[in-house]
Amino acid sequence: MPDLPTPTHTPKSLQALATQVWPGLALEFLESVDSTNLEVQRRWRATRQHAILLVAKSQTAGRGRMGRQWQSKRDASLTFSVGLPLPMQDWSGLSLAVGLAVATSLHPAIGLKWPNDLWVRGEDGRMGKLGGILIESVGSGASDQGGNSLLVIGIGLNLAPQPFEGVSVPPAFLQTLLPGIAPLEALARIVPALMTSIRQFLQTGFAPFQAGFCARDVLAGRAVELSNGESGVAVRVDMDGALLLQSTGTGLVNSTLQRVVSGEVSVRLSTLPSTPAH
Repeated sequence: MPDLPTPTHTPKSLQALATQVWPGLALEFLESVDSTNLEVQRRWRATRQHAILLVAKSQTAGRGRMGRQWQSKRDASLTFSVGLPLPMQDWSGLSLAVGLAVATSLHPAIGLKWPNDLWVRGEDGRMGKLGGILIESVGSGASDQGGNSLLVIGIGLNLAPQPFEGVSVPPAFLQTLLPGIAPLEALARIVPALMTSIRQFLQTGFAPFQAGFCARDVLAGRAVELSNGESGVAVRVDMDGALLLQSTGTGLVNSTLQRVVSGEVSVRLSTLPSTPAH
């Protein structure tokens, strides 16, 4: 998988690929937009259009989880959103399944940070943030839509080295792992795995993805701090995609694990000592 594909993909070949993996999925490229997630939502509210994969060469107001800014620059980033009209359901764990699909389609060295980040360990041993995922759901509010909502999956990846301002985690870049990879080549790798994973998630939920996520989990056994002020050791994710947190200072045997749901808090690595996960 890490070797670069021989053919050079074009928008036309990617449209054929998108339709093949998800019938009716339209692919569109924009020079610039404020946010691909917001643009997909605007189009849904205006036209109730069909499934779309919207790619932007640059974003002027990209967003991450919990309202954070997502920085992206032309030719140095890959930013896109998938909008799918689907029946409303519980999307718990979907960001983890999406992250796993992206990581496995690109490189074995890419790790996953609960609940929505892709990280890579640099030569200096420090973890860097390669990308992020933002999932949103918009209700139709109209009876003629059959109860469908719009599922929006936004993905941003750093491809080439570029300056970043005000980030708490140093960036990582896909071209460090795959020298010379271009945005369209990365997209061509991601789309089949992504759409296949979404289809499976609709049928089964997160459970079949748990083992794959745990194999790439960069938080397992690490001391972490939650945005609500709590801290502990990240043990693993459960079959629903929740983070299991062990309170700091207690043993793992016969102890109670706290379930942390992704919508509640954000997580960062702590300076506290870590404990091996079991």
